[in-house]
Amino acid sequence: MKQIVFFLMAVIALTSCCDSAQLPKDFVENIVLEKLGQNDAQLTVNKVSDNLYKVDVKVNITQEITQQGWATTILPGFEGNFHWTPHLTPTDEHIISDHVFRAPALICASENQVLTLMPDLDDRNNSPYRWYMDYDVPANKMIIGLSDYRVAEHVLFKKAESTTYQSGEISLGFYIMVSEDKEDVMNPWRDVLAFQWEKHGKVLADRGEPLNKSLEPFVDHTYNWALNTWKDAVWQEFDLNGKRVGAPAFIVNVTQSPNYPGRVDEREFRSIWNQAWFNSLRSAQGLYRYGRRTNNKEYIQKANMTKELALSFPQKDGLFPGVIATDMEVLEIEGKKYNRSKGWKTTYFGNSNRNPYSWDAKKSPLHILDMSCTAYYMLLWYEELEKDERLLSYAKSYADGLLKYQEEKGFFAACINEETMEAYDILVESPETSMSITFLLKLFKITGREQYRQSALKAMEAVANEIVPVGQWEDFETYWSCSRWGNQDYVGKKIARNNMFKQNTLSIFWTAEALLECYELTSETKYLELGQRTLDELLMAQAVWQPSYMYVDVFAGFGVMNADGEWNDSRQALFAELIIKYGKLLNKEEYVQRGIVALKASFNMMYCPENPKTKKQWEAKHTFFNEKDYGFMMENYGHGGYTSKDGGGIGHFTIYDWGNGAASEAYNRLVDHYGIELFQVK
Repeated sequence: MKQIVFFLMAVIALTSCCDSAQLPKDFVENIVLEKLGQNDAQLTVNKVSDNLYKVDVKVNITQEITQQGWATTILPGFEGNFHWTPHLTPTDEHIISDHVFRAPALICASENQVLTLMPDLDDRNNSPYRWYMDYDVPANKMIIGLSDYRVAEHVLFKKAESTTYQSGEISLGFYIMVSEDKEDVMNPWRDVLAFQWEKHGKVLADRGEPLNKSLEPFVDHTYNWALNTWKDAVWQEFDLNGKRVGAPAFIVNVTQSPNYPGRVDEREFRSIWNQAWFNSLRSAQGLYRYGRRTNNKEYIQKANMTKELALSFPQKDGLFPGVIATDMEVLEIEGKKYNRSKGWKTTYFGNSNRNPYSWDAKKSPLHILDMSCTAYYMLLWYEELEKDERLLSYAKSYADGLLKYQEEKGFFAACINEETMEAYDILVESPETSMSITFLLKLFKITGREQYRQSALKAMEAVANEIVPVGQWEDFETYWSCSRWGNQDYVGKKIARNNMFKQNTLSIFWTAEALLECYELTSETKYLELGQRTLDELLMAQAVWQPSYMYVDVFAGFGVMNADGEWNDSRQALFAELIIKYGKLLNKEEYVQRGIVALKASFNMMYCPENPKTKKQWEAKHTFFNEKDYGFMMENYGHGGYTSKDGGGIGHFTIYDWGNGAASEAYNRLVDHYGIELFQVK
């Protein structure tokens, strides 16, 4: 414990050591209290249960004090070999701002102990100050405190230069959870999730939050927006290889509103994507299901146009591109420049430009993850909507090509050079492999071809042995989307100060899904146990409460990664059914509730009268919005690390396949699978 002694000596002038005798010394060596100005803080520890303690730190000040933060430091009584935080703090300057307190906790685990620190979210909601956490693993210090913050990089947080504290009592409450149970060591998130859900999430879910109303109007708004009021901007229809095809555009922005007072300026190149995020074939299944349920032949017709488009993507050795797009041009009008499409007469095929190699879709590599996603949706369409043999044939051709890119360990390569058809050397051993596992097992169930099964199980062993235990959740979005911090220095490497990789929730989801598929195929409990552990890690990104400093409903929505700022991200629609499946299989009501509210949260960002809080924020940001814009929906909230009462945190674009269309697809699929009763209003 020499490092602890040296630490205490260094801070003795600024802090006081408290009597934390009620806490088990094997877990907590000490708690160090910072002074606020020259004022000593007081500590109270109350034992809640055998493994849970409530800690309150309070200080009284008689006049306003300004300093750079005020904090309490918890010194663990052991050095763990596994650590977890909700956000990265790569240097001493960084903090975990309460902007990302969705299910906040700091976790230290060894081979036989687990120590967890959790902010008291009730105390936080009653506090006028911004809270933060930090975890300096090499120094073995957990930190919780009050401080304003600033956003650094995209999106990490740093403590503000100064925070002003008003006279009176200032308090900071948190829980300490300890365990020596083997199950808790193997899954350090389960007790945290259960505690926070019971205390916060279940209370909200039991009273119908979020959106204690029918979801049908939100689906109606989505399709009316895409196919009626915003049709000219959203719905893309054209002839391709002698067939009439169509799908919603990848992205549209507020300048394309029928109410916008200025000129159209397209945000990105006009395109349609069949990719892991933005998948028009997935969204079209929702339109098909809804058309079938409501006897709307137009919807079914348009969904089939999107299916025809997917089948028109050319295959080479089974592999195929993920994007169809148009050429763009920049027009200068009255001294201003506007980005515009040249139209579908300039059509070309390409790939997602969110990759390590090129921002140009024409030059971007083939992406196995994207292909496996699309081929999986083809099989889902074949199984559940219509037995179009072309879908099965296309998927089988892809699978046979895919098997050639399985590495010796079992992983599948990630990116493929479209000219040479050789694999690149990035993400060659990544959890992107998990999506291919799910696809191959689905294809095995349909065709009975043993090679698909063997390949999938071999890949699952690789992910289970090398990715899951260390949390190496690296995929294309982790480093090559908007949050690119670390892509030069940390790919494949942990951030030493947190003993964690930069992580993304998509690859956690794909792995939890693949593990469940393996269990259902083999009945081997090892897959189910590891799948639940992986699911619980994913659920640490789900908001279990409604913070007072968020100005739209964010309860039950998901974040993206441990280095970005989103709430209510569209991925929650993708996650919802998997969470429910685990709940029903394990007879765990918490999971079923979490899945239902995740689906509800998928509509929280929609501009429409059924969302009055969100509607107010949209109109504060875009004053020209009216009923013709009902259905417009940004993919998330607070992306940049800030929110405000006047529309801060509200965006300016809609991605149909990663927003309203994705949410509607998930809802229609869940209604088909479980019945509309699943979403009964309380």
